Amino acid sequence: MAEQVDEVTVSLTNEKVQFSGISKTNPDRPVSFDHKPPIGDGEGFNGLELLLMSFAGSSATAVVYVLRKMGKDVSGLKVIAQGTRKSQPIKFEKIHLEFLVNSKDAQDADVQKAIQLAEESLCPVWQMIKNNAVVESEYDISQ
Repeated sequence: MAEQVDEVTVSLTNEKVQFSGISKTNPDRPVSFDHKPPIGDGEGFNGLELLLMSFAGSSATAVVYVLRKMGKDVSGLKVIAQGTRKSQPIKFEKIHLEFLVNSKDAQDADVQKAIQLAEESLCPVWQMIKNNAVVESEYDISQ
């Protein structure tokens, strides 16, 4: 398989530590991030929030993809990601993912399989995180 390169650019936008980030594929959709005061102004996401958001979005994409490949209707999906961190070094020790699946025909076994595949091979962010933090997941299916 050919090597792919993703590219992002981060630029300082104020006199403290607020940055604006864009990706090469989405240059018109900037993301602001900052540190809480007094280092920054707190007017943007912090780095760990962006990591959690990336993890939630990547795992959600994998789960929806698998369920739809199974022929299941997925009318909605929300992932709530919570990271428990320690202060020195600042890092997540544990991440909890809660998948809220809206589907009229997906069963427990379907969602369990989709989450398992996301964890084992389909979610690249999960692959990077799983050896650095404990990851727990749960799900709920509603119509």
